[in-house]
Amino acid sequence: MPPTSPTAKLPNAVLSARACYFLRMRTTVELDAEAARAIERLRRERGLGVSQAVNELVHRGLLPRRTERRFRQRTAQLGLRVDVSNVAEALDALEGPTSR
Repeated sequence: MPPTSPTAKLPNAVLSARACYFLRMRTTVELDAEAARAIERLRRERGLGVSQAVNELVHRGLLPRRTERRFRQRTAQLGLRVDVSNVAEALDALEGPTSR
């Protein structure tokens, strides 16, 4: 009976996926102008080859995006009411008459 490898019992699809993961894969892709500019910019900035630049940009795209937190104005009760219909009086009340 011939010796069997550990992967001999795996389906062909799993073997193909593993081969693509561990081996280099060559393919042709069509890039839009924006993607081509991003690749070229990264190549020049970091001195990378095309494949390295494409891989880095792909990896960046796979990272989870940070969610932007909504701006929330924080307020506090100061116990002071200021009438802002007269700006000069409001500034005197808040900063004092000597601040001008």
